[in-house]
Amino acid sequence: MAEVLARFSPLIRDGALAFQAQACGAPMSDGRWTAWIEFIPVDGGQALRSPRETTQPNRTDAKYWATGLTPVYLEGALQRAQNPVVRKRREPAKPAFDQPAEDLVDVDDPPPADAILDPVAIYQKSEGLLRQQLAALSNWHLVNIIRAYGLSEEPGPALSQLSAPALIARIVAGCERLSNRR
Repeated sequence: MAEVLARFSPLIRDGALAFQAQACGAPMSDGRWTAWIEFIPVDGGQALRSPRETTQPNRTDAKYWATGLTPVYLEGALQRAQNPVVRKRREPAKPAFDQPAEDLVDVDDPPPADAILDPVAIYQKSEGLLRQQLAALSNWHLVNIIRAYGLSEEPGPALSQLSAPALIARIVAGCERLSNRR
């Protein structure tokens, strides 16, 4: 049951008495106390109350809290009571679909990515230069070069399992084949 914890001197507004303020509190289901400020208009209008101002461990602490309230604090509590924070409710998000998209059919060999260099052009200058430049690249770069230039019939996942020297050998062999065709 709620009770008045403390009453305060009437608040003066624009030179006239406006509100009689009182701190009120009530026990919560867990045994703690919640407290708020009520403002009763002196001229008999509608009473106002602030949102919860504090939560205290027990009634004694709630009463002690109320005895420390200052006129400045009460002015702020009156503003909160007159202009409560309005929280706009958002509708919960709803999925656009009832199930995921179909699984991809050809996941073994995605389309080739762009190659970081043109192995055929470098091979035509020097096989040694090509091997030197390829040795500086990571395996995934080497796989991208093979796939982008069609230097092997093996699928991408199979190529990804090969070592760098094996990938470089496939690139060099493929460049040799392409250069002989030209």
